[in-house]
Amino acid sequence: MAGTPAAASRFLRTTGQHATIEPDEFTEGGFVLSIGGAEQSHVNLTDPSDIFYEYLRRIGHVVDLAAPWGGPISALHLGAGALTLARYIQATRPGSVQYAVELERELLDFVLQQLPLPEGIQLHTLIGDAREALAGLPAGQRFDVVILDIFSGPEAPAHLACTEFYREAAAKLTPRGVLIVNVGDEPGLTLVRSQVAALRRAMTDVSAVAEAGMFTGRYPGNIILTGTQTPWPEAWTAALLARGPHPARVLSGVGLDELSDQPG
Repeated sequence: MAGTPAAASRFLRTTGQHATIEPDEFTEGGFVLSIGGAEQSHVNLTDPSDIFYEYLRRIGHVVDLAAPWGGPISALHLGAGALTLARYIQATRPGSVQYAVELERELLDFVLQQLPLPEGIQLHTLIGDAREALAGLPAGQRFDVVILDIFSGPEAPAHLACTEFYREAAAKLTPRGVLIVNVGDEPGLTLVRSQVAALRRAMTDVSAVAEAGMFTGRYPGNIILTGTQTPWPEAWTAALLARGPHPARVLSGVGLDELSDQPG
């Protein structure tokens, strides 16, 4: 994209790490955001509806199911990254109103400078802690989708990885709204199990979707948890399995008990 340097970096004062944005040599218009040397996000500026990372594609598929296809929604992103999902929602649901919360001011400024947002996007950005920002939203503000993408390993912030926070997030949902949580975890899935239990105490129903092998607990990776305010629609299970990435597995109802510290 004109005006975008081949590579750029920025020091993040909150964490003391460096963020870099580099072109993806395999994807035209693609860029990779890395933090502390680890790849964190991928953005396709040419086609924002194209999501490269598997776990983000799965989140995108849940968003697709949350409301009639193509219609605008309201979305809250807790953890902004490179705003990949915000760009996806704008591309697939024009007219959507979105909010994004990011703890690192330098990171958000860096991303917006190096990877400009598409024209017409209605995105409000907030700097601060996810829980504090959630509490600071207008009392009547409600969202069709709340996406928490902060957990990157077993050492998750305790004030976010808990039932109380999920209840506060659920209170910001519209009647059709869903709460989507990306849980990055290590073998054994200790964090995933605790978050399934916490979400079950906050939401009417919960599901988990991931690459099928993740549920063996033998590998590190990401599992996407979705909390709904009504019983989990079985049609969503079929849709998520069909859309991939493959191989995929979806757990819900009693099938999810294997991932919960305390069933139900």
